[in-house]
Amino acid sequence: MRRIAWVAAGLAIVAAVAVGLSQAGGSGSPSAGAPPSSRATVAALAGSPGPLAALHADAGRLLSGGPSAFESRLAALRGYPVVVNKWASWCGPCRVEFSYFERLSVALGRKVAFVGVDSSDNSKSAAAFLKQHPVAYPSYSDPDLRVASVFSGIEAFPTTAFYDARGQLQYIHQGEYLSEAKLRTDIARYAG
Repeated sequence: MRRIAWVAAGLAIVAAVAVGLSQAGGSGSPSAGAPPSSRATVAALAGSPGPLAALHADAGRLLSGGPSAFESRLAALRGYPVVVNKWASWCGPCRVEFSYFERLSVALGRKVAFVGVDSSDNSKSAAAFLKQHPVAYPSYSDPDLRVASVFSGIEAFPTTAFYDARGQLQYIHQGEYLSEAKLRTDIARYAG
């Protein structure tokens, strides 16, 4: 009976991810260099452990709650490395590197948690940006940089913070990632 409940919960989370990504505009088939479709994303992330599946269920959403909600999410993700990307829809370098996070959050999302922090932004513009660039994880709305201050990420746009599986901040990368390979290398080095 317990096994049936776990399977049902897993299917509900997969369905929630599919709905979230399709609402974010993630339908269609992927082309080279493009983010995967919602169907491909759901398939790639199926079977994710509970805390990561719960994260994927909020895919593409802007979440409120400030620093306390963000810190609660980090606590819930203990046991998994976490990559936090601070971005804004108006930030050119953020837009350039966003596709790297789109792809790597799917490719690595069954073992590594990804979380966004949308700072100093207009919520309507941020929501429109997320609809155009669907990701397999949520972002926390951070109009006043209070969430970014949790990981000392207030100086530059974008900023990426890496937490290890124990929940310890390991590294802060300020500025744009110039390649997906460099981001992947830092994930392996600091969030592995």
